[in-house]
Amino acid sequence: MGLLSKLVSKFSSLTQGASAETLADFELELLTSDLGPTLTREVMDAARKGRGDLQDRISSVLLAGMSPRPREIAVSDRLTTILVVGVNGTGKTTTVAKLAYLFRSSGTSNGKRVLLTAADTFRAAAVDQLETWASRVVVDFHKGTERADPAAVAFDGAKRAMDEKFDIHLIDTAGRLHTESNLMSELAKVRRVVEKVTPVDEILLVLDATTGQNAIIQAKEFMSAVPITGIIVTKMDGSAKGGSILAVERELQIPIKFIGVGEGMEDLRPFDPEEFVSGLF
Repeated sequence: MGLLSKLVSKFSSLTQGASAETLADFELELLTSDLGPTLTREVMDAARKGRGDLQDRISSVLLAGMSPRPREIAVSDRLTTILVVGVNGTGKTTTVAKLAYLFRSSGTSNGKRVLLTAADTFRAAAVDQLETWASRVVVDFHKGTERADPAAVAFDGAKRAMDEKFDIHLIDTAGRLHTESNLMSELAKVRRVVEKVTPVDEILLVLDATTGQNAIIQAKEFMSAVPITGIIVTKMDGSAKGGSILAVERELQIPIKFIGVGEGMEDLRPFDPEEFVSGLF
């Protein structure tokens, strides 16, 4: 059953004449669905003032809040450089591997050459994990010495990607808490040094769908450090509250480009707003 199907079934007769108690129950159900206060308020306004099918009214509101910006990865004719950022535990490193698989084997990249750079030097396990994934996906891999400066590793990776004429360069940055200002400044430094070699085409933020409204707080902190161009939402495997990702895009107006629906390499799906909203019902 979709996230909102029970809600619509329960309140399908909601009109302007609904009681205050019914409206309050409806609002609570929306908040429980993790739509967040802003989106909940807009849906409530549509429920009170609108006419016609309640599901259609809710769908219209949800889709109206989505970003109009492109959802495709900005792959260019030259080297395409992508920074992947996010908090530890969101599935960031695995997502980098899934992107590499996508570019390497199918989709818009048509099997282009991919280089993965492990700039998450604070965690040896993260470097080892990405190296293992690179071997499995059959793409090239770049790393620095243990505890090397992340910006230096990213710079060297960018130079290698240019010199060896790779098509795609994916940089896994150090996972960090959004409250650690010194590490956020370092993230901005990584971007600056890479752009001394080649433009950064995308900065993708990985968010965990199970964190709910906290994802918005995380995203705003990352946006203060680097210009986020797209969002990838992980752990959308049925256990997460899907309403949260609609709230994230409505609040930030940054397009969700992919959703992760499982642990497999093929479980990174392009995000289609209309299909997703329809699935909620």
